[in-house]
Amino acid sequence: MSNPAHFGFERVTPGEKVRRVMGVFSSVADKYDLMNDLMSGGLHRLWKRRMVRRAAVRSGSRALDVAAGSGDIAIGLLRKMGGEGRVVLTDLNGPMLAEGARRVVDAGFLPGRADCIQSDGTRLPFADASFDCVTIAFGIRNFVDIEAGLAEFRRVLRPGGQFLCLEFSRPVLPLLDVIYDAYSFNVIPPMGEWVTGDRDSYQYLVESIRRFPDQQRFARLMEAAGLELVRWENMSGGIVALHRGYRT
Repeated sequence: MSNPAHFGFERVTPGEKVRRVMGVFSSVADKYDLMNDLMSGGLHRLWKRRMVRRAAVRSGSRALDVAAGSGDIAIGLLRKMGGEGRVVLTDLNGPMLAEGARRVVDAGFLPGRADCIQSDGTRLPFADASFDCVTIAFGIRNFVDIEAGLAEFRRVLRPGGQFLCLEFSRPVLPLLDVIYDAYSFNVIPPMGEWVTGDRDSYQYLVESIRRFPDQQRFARLMEAAGLELVRWENMSGGIVALHRGYRT
């Protein structure tokens, strides 16, 4: 197999990974937020709020939310901008993007303030230097080519623009990694089967977290893509990390 990708712990072709990841999120789209609440005990909302607080957006800013999912980050950015500014939501998965569009409209934001465009995060259909801020929350670990995605994010940032990535990472507190592994592999897949009828998708999601680079390795990938002033902050003992970088 040439240039294999990983679907969780399984090695597959890049095309097969794309197909199977699309299947995962199409399967869970309508229960995505409910499962996030159950899996994290509601902590994912606090993690996302901190991400929005760190976002360098204000009235009149233009932001891009990649792998936008159900729209949580986009709605937070729009509220932070106030009466002016625009957020573009993009996701490769149609059902997830449709869920995000519905929630953005329900939050009171109309086209022109929030627009949804289906696209691949490694081949964004936007001009160079189009956005003041690019965000991605719990999405980049599903990319076939993380480095290509990071290069695209830098490309579409304006000089001085900010990139923010919220993603599961490596616990840094003693024994937390043992507890976290036991919970992840023994509780989350059965929970996914109970709530969504789809155990396999949540088995993949757990495995994909273990395959993702740790805090330092991901920071190095960001720097290799040309992002500067890279830093990260751990949340919940390193279960989640928020990385920041800039196009200078």
